[in-house]
Amino acid sequence: MNTVSRFNKFSSILLFSMTPLESGAGGFTVAMASSYHGQDTTRLLSCKFIFILMFIFSLLFMGTSHFTAAAHAADGSAIEKALSSYPQSLFQGKSQDEIRRELPISGAYRDETTPIEEEVEVMIDGKPGTASIVRYLTDMEIFQYRGDVLWTCIAAFLVFLMQAGFAMLESGFTRAKNAVNIMMKNIMDFCMGTIAFLAVGFHIMFAGPDESLFFLGSTGATQWGFAFWLFQCVFAATTATIVSGGVAERTKFTGYIAYSIVICAFIYPTFGSWAWGSLLDGEGWLEGVLGVGFYDFAGSTVVHSIGGWLALAGAIVIGPRIGKFDSKGNPRAIPGHNLPFAVIGGFLLWLGWFGFNPGSTTTFDGNLARIAVMTNIAGAAGGIGAMAAVWFTFKKPDVGMTVNGFLAGMVAICTAVDVVDVWGSLIIGLVAGILVVYSVIFIERFLKVDDPVGCISVHGVCGAWGTLAYAFFGVDSFSTTVLMAQLIGIGAGFVWAFGTGLILFFVIKKSIGLRVSKEEEMAGLDISEHGNEAYNGFPIDSHA
Repeated sequence: MNTVSRFNKFSSILLFSMTPLESGAGGFTVAMASSYHGQDTTRLLSCKFIFILMFIFSLLFMGTSHFTAAAHAADGSAIEKALSSYPQSLFQGKSQDEIRRELPISGAYRDETTPIEEEVEVMIDGKPGTASIVRYLTDMEIFQYRGDVLWTCIAAFLVFLMQAGFAMLESGFTRAKNAVNIMMKNIMDFCMGTIAFLAVGFHIMFAGPDESLFFLGSTGATQWGFAFWLFQCVFAATTATIVSGGVAERTKFTGYIAYSIVICAFIYPTFGSWAWGSLLDGEGWLEGVLGVGFYDFAGSTVVHSIGGWLALAGAIVIGPRIGKFDSKGNPRAIPGHNLPFAVIGGFLLWLGWFGFNPGSTTTFDGNLARIAVMTNIAGAAGGIGAMAAVWFTFKKPDVGMTVNGFLAGMVAICTAVDVVDVWGSLIIGLVAGILVVYSVIFIERFLKVDDPVGCISVHGVCGAWGTLAYAFFGVDSFSTTVLMAQLIGIGAGFVWAFGTGLILFFVIKKSIGLRVSKEEEMAGLDISEHGNEAYNGFPIDSHA
């Protein structure tokens, strides 16, 4: 019996039951009418009321079933129409249910052989609609996929080269007696950071609900997962490396290893999940804040400011180098031993930035060139701005400040590099170059914080400026909502990194120890910590 027949039969029964008692229609009704008097009539009315309610509910139930069946039929028609618009080779002779069972549980497990799900617009009975279908990749999509994997890996290789840049920059800006220590720290923060991010950090940053990405989770069919992980790994290591400069020349090697592990395993990935979780399978609260979301394309805040604020916390907890401030608290200059080293390191970082920013697309397309150009403009403008500011202030065009200037310009442009125009890029970089000079002076003279390489200003302060600048240069029209969303992201980054950094460095200080002894610091960390000399056979000045 079909739905309509059941509906008609049930309706007939209810209508008969609702026949007025006074009419005497049907022997059952007459018998009931003759056997009840007075207050019993109320019971009869109640029964009739119940029958009416049952009738109404039956109409609603039958109608809902009818509409549900109609909706399923419409969905089926939409899917059939959508499927007919694709070559059948994209389904490999399988049903939609069979293909759907092959969908990867994580974007990390996607490769060129796995199916994809997409929404298709169709017309049903002259009305627009959508249908969700699953299919395999076309030949062109496979080619694009391979290009994405290749470009993301190349970009990761370029960002990895920034480790060499940081090592040379930091070594050049510090004294010769600590050069080996600087190199060892840059080696081990990448080694330790890689394993920490592999074991825990990647899962915290990108895993979806009920999903495990510890040690990359399942490693079956993960061509894209490997490329994506590698790119994110070098970003995590960059954050840890930034901190190295702020606590250089007085940190115990064991303490340095400990905080590098915690940064890459927990502190950086946690904030990264808030801002970038949806790049894979997660979902961060900052991504939807105020309805517009916090925007940070390549990490002015997520990578650079997080590293800068951690460096600030570390520098405060560990204290300044011996001799940095006189008895009145006035700062003294402690020159680096090899400025050419620092300049070469700066250029290596500049080269690495062509992977850092364009690689953040993780897509092989024509937008790469535009992003690279905007990165270059901001770096050049930052170098000019810093040179002008330091020349104006100290009457000499200082090379160290100029290097930090072009680095500051590229830090600042990271957030909006994919959306700004030429003038926006130039202004963001120029302001960052000027800002870094006066930030270094302020932090040293007024906050009394010893930052040997200026990383707090370059990465922390200028990262915040670049993130804020998106609200002015990265949108079609200014919006206070967008501005507030950026401020919330900047504030959350500072509170999280600086707060956890203070706790981390204090715990290390009270447990395994954070700072070397006075005698070790005076002799240099190369000998006391590693038993090596960077310049064996060359006399080293006691102040060098």
